[in-house]
Amino acid sequence: MKNLVVLFFSVWPFLVNATAQQVKFPDVDNNVAYASVASLGFNSADEKVAYGSDESQYALLWRAKQTLVQTPLVILLHGGCWLSAYDIKHTYALSTGLAQAGFNVWSLEYRRSGASGGGWPATFNDVKAGILAASTYNNGEFKLAGSVAVGHSAGGHLALLAGGEISQLKGVIGLAPITDIKAYARGDNSCQKVTQDFMQGMPTDKPKAYTQANPSEQSLHPQSIILQGDQDAIVPAFNLEQLKRPVVMLEGVGHFDWIHPGSAAFKTLIQNLNEMYQ
Repeated sequence: MKNLVVLFFSVWPFLVNATAQQVKFPDVDNNVAYASVASLGFNSADEKVAYGSDESQYALLWRAKQTLVQTPLVILLHGGCWLSAYDIKHTYALSTGLAQAGFNVWSLEYRRSGASGGGWPATFNDVKAGILAASTYNNGEFKLAGSVAVGHSAGGHLALLAGGEISQLKGVIGLAPITDIKAYARGDNSCQKVTQDFMQGMPTDKPKAYTQANPSEQSLHPQSIILQGDQDAIVPAFNLEQLKRPVVMLEGVGHFDWIHPGSAAFKTLIQNLNEMYQ
């Protein structure tokens, strides 16, 4: 990025996970329901780290539960239609699963449209600041060059955009990401309908903002990949060929498979992460 963001940090011990037991995630069939994800067990994070003064500007750090030659970092961006109603908690199980698979996880909370005071571009600015904060945590323990940004749904939208501006990242993986926000805003499912809340208008009202917020019209990180399910009714695949990046389309997979550590989609995520770190 061209502009250096100066951040202050507050760090709180969250839970000493060294004594946490291995969470057993049940194997599930494709097209997982949200309720199946919400009911999963998880280990709490090791630390909570503030990257700004707002109560929504923090990261939760899960440390890897396996010793690897390197210490790869996943910078995780949760989804939830960019809405304050959906926070970081629904990805606690995913963070636990990633840590158990050998990855350190820097899971970002950020301001979202609604009560937490986000929206475009405040939410995107939070995400960029939170990603940069990972590289200065604990005297530079983690390097952006060894970090992969992983975002689900609306978080995938933000991860793709952030990767285009923070070229130091090792790569970006979008999990059922919103890749064409203009087309998405014109849809009629419940998540599509609230796009105008996030953007403070429709594409005809805010053409410049929508272009800036549209992964299909912005430069992406060269090491970006899209993981998508063909049964996703919440974020249907819109013109993925426009991104000019690899796309892995899984048959029978829905929207929430990606954040359930007992799913086949999760195994595909781990495989792609391992390939990026090779």
